[in-house]
Amino acid sequence: MQVVACVKQVPDTTQVRVDPVTGTLIRQGVPFIMNPFDTHALEESLRIRDRYGLRVSVVSMGPPSTEVTLRKALALGADEAILLSDRVFGGADTLATSLVLAAAIKRLSEKEPVALVLCGRQTIDGDTAQVGPGIATRLGYSQLTLVESIEALDLGTKQIRVRRKLEGRHEIVSAKLPALVTVVREINHPRYPTVPRRLEAEEIPVALWDNKVMALDESVIGLKGSATQVRRIFSPERARGEIVGDGITSPDEAASLLVDRLLQRDIISL
Repeated sequence: MQVVACVKQVPDTTQVRVDPVTGTLIRQGVPFIMNPFDTHALEESLRIRDRYGLRVSVVSMGPPSTEVTLRKALALGADEAILLSDRVFGGADTLATSLVLAAAIKRLSEKEPVALVLCGRQTIDGDTAQVGPGIATRLGYSQLTLVESIEALDLGTKQIRVRRKLEGRHEIVSAKLPALVTVVREINHPRYPTVPRRLEAEEIPVALWDNKVMALDESVIGLKGSATQVRRIFSPERARGEIVGDGITSPDEAASLLVDRLLQRDIISL
């Protein structure tokens, strides 16, 4: 059996800039990294492999440059890497993206049964958290999101129990395998690749699956198959702040001045 980790190459958001005229991202000179949440999904896949003896396949959809990210996954210990890359896949929203990824996972399962699919909870460039659930829905897999701990995994009875991190509480959930799990950062601390494994990873081939291999209907993938489109990207304008009570040393005077200013703007009422 195998575990499939879905990863995405994303721009380092700390260095992303937006062209004020065109409203598009300025990609020149921006480094690309593996989506941080996906590093935890990959790490958990490797831990499951180490404990249960499963294989780890890593799948990513993106341009040819995504091979760099997949080689990092191989350097960390993944057994196989598949790059889904074709111009007809480009411009995909979460609906079309989940379709291609689900089709790739189904193709992998025909060679060897898939027990688990692991994804990061969301990507830092889209922040939708929709692709993982979309894959689960298309494949008919059990869906477990926001997982911070895999409590138990029984491959014999095909059962999994996880601990989910919710707002203000936690939830223990059991489900049948195969299952798709989206993980939060708290689930683990990603490992670092060893030098020998880095060298080995350079010799491991990264499989390229374009649409000649996938044979998907072009009307349901890429831009054509996307129900939504990004028309413009922009940085929100923020009103300049105001310093009130500059030079006032008395807390009572400062509080009184602040209350007066809030009353003037109808932010509060007495």
